[in-house]
Amino acid sequence: MQVHVVKSKIHRVKVTGADLNYIGSITIDEDLMEAANIIQGEKVQIVNNNNGERLETYVIPGPRGSGEITLNGAAARKVAKGDILILIAYAIMDFEEAKTFKPSLVFPNEENNLLT
Repeated sequence: MQVHVVKSKIHRVKVTGADLNYIGSITIDEDLMEAANIIQGEKVQIVNNNNGERLETYVIPGPRGSGEITLNGAAARKVAKGDILILIAYAIMDFEEAKTFKPSLVFPNEENNLLT
């Protein structure tokens, strides 16, 4: 049996931008991606703590050390600049492996989204 488990989580980051005219995705500071073990193109779930919205999209890297968290395309309609998000990536693994798996959890500075 295989199960879906949390692989990576970036907890409580602030939206820095929303670009409706971009083709889609979420732009995440590459330092945050690396710390959370998230790669370019990976599917992530986005949970908006301000309005309860939940959506999925794929990741594109933003400039390192920028703290950028920008929702692009249609997803831009689901957030406002300054909203607090939780970003989650999942993995599929064997049940026994999942019992001992340790996810990458990142808790950046809520004011600037940087690793402290």
